[in-house]
Amino acid sequence: MKTISAEQAAALIPDGASVMIGGFMGVGTPERIVDALVARRTGGLTVIANDTAAPGVGIGKLVRAGLVRRAVVSHIGLNPETQQQMIAGKIDVDLVPQGTLIERIRAGGYGLGGILTTTGIGTVVEAGKQTLVIDGRTLLVEVALRADFALVSAFLADYLGNLTYALTARNFNPIIATAADVVIVDADNIVPTGVISPDHIVTPAPLVDYVIAH
Repeated sequence: MKTISAEQAAALIPDGASVMIGGFMGVGTPERIVDALVARRTGGLTVIANDTAAPGVGIGKLVRAGLVRRAVVSHIGLNPETQQQMIAGKIDVDLVPQGTLIERIRAGGYGLGGILTTTGIGTVVEAGKQTLVIDGRTLLVEVALRADFALVSAFLADYLGNLTYALTARNFNPIIATAADVVIVDADNIVPTGVISPDHIVTPAPLVDYVIAH
């Protein structure tokens, strides 16, 4: 694990990269890294996240700046700017049922090829996808999701890169930390090794590549 600045973190992410971003309506989103990406004008991004937050908030900052090419999310209902760009053909939005989305990411992190689910059967979600019949039930095959980068927000990081999370910020963050080639963490606090009890570590250090230094 290395400590870097938010600006250095943004410089690691090239145009056209796929990026998983933690957070739920902006809660638990690594804002400093998002701000650095906006400042650097890193564009053509594929963003995999729960949602696109709200105008000017969290991932909504990337949307407003026109830096998102594709969004794989569970909803865009609270960000009219995402909706407008989708209608205008500026963003390709792949809407995925929320439970399916997080399980596809979990599958990617655990080295699985995908998941089987009944969610979406008989709806537009099923279009173009493989189905299987098991024990008389029709199941949809949803492929695993991985990304080039995971941008994670944590409450505590120690000097090795072990992480813990606070309250509802423990949403998508621990799962995306398993499912990307490079994991970059924006932690509220960096503490000496040993301050975080082993029992309280949620994301172990070997998964973390970079932590943003204050």
